[in-house]
Amino acid sequence: MTSLVIPLSTVRITGGLLGDWQDRNRRSTVPHTIGQLRAAGNVDNLSRLLVDDPPAYRGRYPFLDTDLYKTLEGLAYEIGTGEADDGVREFFEEVVGLLERVQAADGYLNSFFQDPAAAKKPWEDLAWGHELYNLGHLIQAAVAANRRMGDGRLLEVAVRFADLAVRRFGEGCEESTCGHPEVEMALVELYRETGNRDYLTQAGLFVDRRGHGHLKHSIFPPEYFQDHLPFRELTSVTGHAVRMAYLAAGAADVYLETGDGTLFDALDRLWDDMVATNLYFTGGLGSRHSDEAIGDRYELPSERAYSETCAAIATMQWAWRMFTATGGAKYLDVFERVLFNAYAVGLSADGTGFFYDNPLQRRPDHEQRSGAESGGEPLRRPWFTCPCCPPNIVRWMAQLHDHVAAERPDALYIALYAESRIETAAVAVNVETAYPWDGDVRFTIERAPDRQPYAIKLRIPAWARDITLDVEPVTAEDGWLTVERNWSEGDSVRLHLPMPVRGHASHPHLDATRGAIGVARGPLVYCVEQQDSSAPVDDLVLTADGIAAADIAPLIDELPGAVVLRLTADVRPAQSPELYPELTTGSTATATATEETATVPVALVPYFLWGNRRPGAMRVWVRAQ
Repeated sequence: MTSLVIPLSTVRITGGLLGDWQDRNRRSTVPHTIGQLRAAGNVDNLSRLLVDDPPAYRGRYPFLDTDLYKTLEGLAYEIGTGEADDGVREFFEEVVGLLERVQAADGYLNSFFQDPAAAKKPWEDLAWGHELYNLGHLIQAAVAANRRMGDGRLLEVAVRFADLAVRRFGEGCEESTCGHPEVEMALVELYRETGNRDYLTQAGLFVDRRGHGHLKHSIFPPEYFQDHLPFRELTSVTGHAVRMAYLAAGAADVYLETGDGTLFDALDRLWDDMVATNLYFTGGLGSRHSDEAIGDRYELPSERAYSETCAAIATMQWAWRMFTATGGAKYLDVFERVLFNAYAVGLSADGTGFFYDNPLQRRPDHEQRSGAESGGEPLRRPWFTCPCCPPNIVRWMAQLHDHVAAERPDALYIALYAESRIETAAVAVNVETAYPWDGDVRFTIERAPDRQPYAIKLRIPAWARDITLDVEPVTAEDGWLTVERNWSEGDSVRLHLPMPVRGHASHPHLDATRGAIGVARGPLVYCVEQQDSSAPVDDLVLTADGIAAADIAPLIDELPGAVVLRLTADVRPAQSPELYPELTTGSTATATATEETATVPVALVPYFLWGNRRPGAMRVWVRAQ
């Protein structure tokens, strides 16, 4: 099937929530990230290589160059808009200049391993050295700079390093791969940018080498690295969540360019299994802190959800590629759920604080911890020892507009509803909406094909019911509403997606949330914070009827612009202080709360906005009995 493609620079988000996010990224998150990269030593790690006896590498991990590369990718988008300030441009110039100067003669580039005093030599520890992972993010930054800015300097650096990797790991050479997938996606993108098929071939080799014993494992078993079985034989998503989703996204890119049906069969099978058994209600992926791993099927504890922000981005990358491969709306449903929940929650409302892990519950005595760090604040942090998530947020936020729409020669696909202007060679469409707060969307045709039919396809979100469209004829099929006609300038289409408040139960095998209710409206998942309830959140009980009667109202002044759900909840404290009270005849396994109840007013806030006021308990899943 022909893949869906829309040329870059043809979509611009002009307002609404996503527009606010991109403005905040430009105004707050980018300068904050630049400051933190300088303070943490990422820039110094490069500049020190210019002296004969360099000072010690700063940082715990040998792959911290990637945080510069991810940031550069985001900056390329920002500079390409013409709205970046002088500080952003100066940082970009400084880092690109350093990369050009410190790159080795053979193309190798890594500020940790290029140090003569480094504890390990280049390519010595592929499982944990992440040199190819670094290369991947360098390539993606370089491609973004070339496409968005017309600046090819970084691309020249990336090509030299990529050529070295091909010479070392290509066909007939060392049969190994990186412990952290990512380079696969990047090599395919480099092939698309340069036309050099060696990069596509190399990406395919890296995908196919997993599961054949080429990688030396330490600390964690082969499953952690997705290296216990060949990719096409994996029965479920497994191991480190970010690695798994990056690997799948890279394999999807290889499929998109080669049409290898066995790859797609594996991708489709793994995707469906993940969505059915391993994704959190918020779209988060990863339930284990110890190895940042996905966990078993249905292993989805709320308070111990790891759900790393980088895993959210990786899941969206995989979802988008599956959509472009098939036109399937189901992939965009997951993309949207992750975007507005598991991804968005990783960043504070002011754009300068970050969650690494994203749980669905915080208990009153919880203390925020990340990785091997002890102690820590109960809310978001300004930076991390392993700061992979903040720069990843920067780059993804800067390119959100590239995921609003796609096209085939005779059709425009609206993938996400956002206030925007969409322009292709065939059409130009202006989109007006307050989505996700409101379900009304208006599309106005500003330019159309001359005297020939053209289709506009509008995604039907999986949560939507009783949708209305003010034009006919309309075809509804496979998650899309299709309007095909001869369009004229000024024509408009109005879509209405009703957004009632919904209560959700969980699968009976999902022990962690059995007997609880999750609340959503539109694509947004909601939660209750302690400050919005006079009773302890652990004692609150919701019913389906109570949720259906919720009032929709603007949020309190502390978080302007959002919509909260105001309702009444029962309060049922524990009947017994015993941790495991004995059941009596006729009682049920959940009959441990008082039968007498009080009621209290409660406000539920969008999950992505929790933790922006003051520390306190929080729940996405609230008791149903």
